[in-house]
Formats: sequence, C-alpha cells, structure tokens
Amino acid sequence: MSRTGGDSTAALERAGAETVKRAVELDIASRFQESLVCYQEGIDLLLQVVKATKDEAKKHRYRQKISEYMTRAEDIKKHIEKEKQDGKYHKQIRIEENATGFSYEKVFQEYLSEIVSEVWVEDPYIRSVHQLYNFLRFCEMLVKGPCKVKTIHLLTSYDEGSGKSQQVTGLDEIQQSLRNYGVTLNIAFSSSIHDREISCISVTP
Repeated sequence: MSRTGGDSTAALERAGAETVKRAVELDIASRFQESLVCYQEGIDLLLQVVKATKDEAKKHRYRQKISEYMTRAEDIKKHIEKEKQDGKYHKQIRIEENATGFSYEKVFQEYLSEIVSEVWVEDPYIRSVHQLYNFLRFCEMLVKGPCKVKTIHLLTSYDEGSGKSQQVTGLDEIQQSLRNYGVTLNIAFSSSIHDREISCISVTP
C-alpha cells in the first residue's frame, strides 16, 4: 500500500473511531436519534477501512465491531419506531446561529401525518413583525400539509414595550385567517415561559 493510501486509511480509522465514540456518548445520554445518525456514519467509515486495509487481523477486528454497532443501531431504530407508535417520541434538533436549510417543511414534515389533529406551540417570543410572520408561515404549513389540524394552541408572552398593540393585532389577524380555513387558534399569555416547544396530538383512525 502506498504511503498516501496508508495515510488515507488512517484518517478513515480516526474519523470512524471518533464518530462511533460520539454515537456511544449520545446513546448513553438517551439522545437516540442523534446517536443513530452517528452510528450509521461511523459504520460507513469503518466499512471503508475494511475495504481499504490489507491487514486480515484488522479486517476481522473491525468486522466484529461493525457487527456490534449495526446491532445496536437496529435496536435504537426499533426503540424510536416504538416511541413514535406510542406517541412518546421526542426529537431534539440543534440549529446553530446563522445556519441555513432548515425550512419548516424540512424540520416538521415527518411528524405531520394525516392523524395529527391538534398542535401546541409554546414560544415566549411571538411579538415583533418577523416573529409574527414566522408563526404565520408555520400555521400555513399546517393548513397546507397532509395533517388534518383543526386546533392550534399558542402560549406566548406579552410584549411589555411599545410593540404590545402590534403583537395583539397581528395575532388577531392570524386567528381570523385560520378561521377562514376551519382552524381554531387559541391564544394564551404567560410571563413564566422561557423555552420553545411544539407538540402534536394525533387521533387514532
């Protein structure tokens, strides 16, 4: 094997080992969706190592490890599927500041099946024009999607400054617009919420 080839294989080994290590850490932390992605990426990298290496002992060792990781990945898949069926599935998506490519459709589409009837939104910052616009776009996605949402519940906080009137007017307009599509928007205000959360309620057909 050439030196360049050896360096390339060593880089694959390091990347595979680091990715699998991260998968195990996420697995232990019960962050199963992220863990599954890392297992899959790590397995792919290690398979490339097996293909590239001429060392039979190393091939055998990596095949054993890959088999173990594949078994664990399959177990996690089954766990996630069961939680989805039981309505307990929770997925956390971290979006870095200034990141692009995370449209509402891309982030939420997999959860908006035809059996979703209610959506609960907790967001303390539906206040300014762009925040109201983003919430409107989210509601439009629900109306146009395959789900049969009839009720949207919004829990937010009041703008305590000069924008309170604009906030209330904007939410009233969104509420009226949704009513035209047969969707009820229930709005409540709280001064104690700090995090954003969206949850769906499904009806069993």
